[in-house]
Amino acid sequence: MEEIRLQKFISTAGIMSRRAAEKEIEAGRIKVNGQPAELGQKIIPGKDRVTYKGKPVEIKQNDRKVYIMLNKPRGYVTTLSDDKSRKCVAELVEDVGTRVYPVGRLDMDSEGLLLLTNDGDLANKLMHPRHRIPKIYHVRVKTEITPEQLKALGKPMIIDDYEILPVACDIVTRKDNYTVIRMELYEGRNRQIRKMCEQTGLEITKLQRVAIGSIKLGDIPPGNWRHLTKSQVDYLKKS
Repeated sequence: MEEIRLQKFISTAGIMSRRAAEKEIEAGRIKVNGQPAELGQKIIPGKDRVTYKGKPVEIKQNDRKVYIMLNKPRGYVTTLSDDKSRKCVAELVEDVGTRVYPVGRLDMDSEGLLLLTNDGDLANKLMHPRHRIPKIYHVRVKTEITPEQLKALGKPMIIDDYEILPVACDIVTRKDNYTVIRMELYEGRNRQIRKMCEQTGLEITKLQRVAIGSIKLGDIPPGNWRHLTKSQVDYLKKS
């Protein structure tokens, strides 16, 4: 076989995305033929021995690509393992039949639609900044939102010294003691929605992702998952 970059080999094996592999290489957790790997390193599959945390990494030629959607409950971290012993989404997808990993993240206090797959190439493409698939959230905040606050949420805003793109915001439900806002994001910076609401004087009580592009969460119960349909997978690949 021809040489390929180490991070591509790892993503093809279904261990993690290329970006995640690069971080693990830098952290010294990936070895090639017993030696710590280096960024940009190439290997020959079947000849060079690759290990991650001491366990061999192999590409199984007959592995079936799996694409699922999970309704992540609040209180779970979007990782396959956690050194702080917190609950991980991996626990919720143990019955998938193969190892799948998250495409993007939802913070521990957020809930809703999370995609997982063992297709490393697709995961890497979907997480690249140039991809323009919108992510739709329903954000419940305390009290009734004012017109000024709603307008401020939709304007460009500085978050962590970075000017975020404008976010489309609409009212879904308006009550005396709470408001549910629909927010459409094309970028997902760390805890972006929470920081936007904090700057606008709004306190979040529930943050749920309800759709990724045309893929909707629907009525999947919290903690449950289902396979994506062929048309949904095709949509992601063509996006």
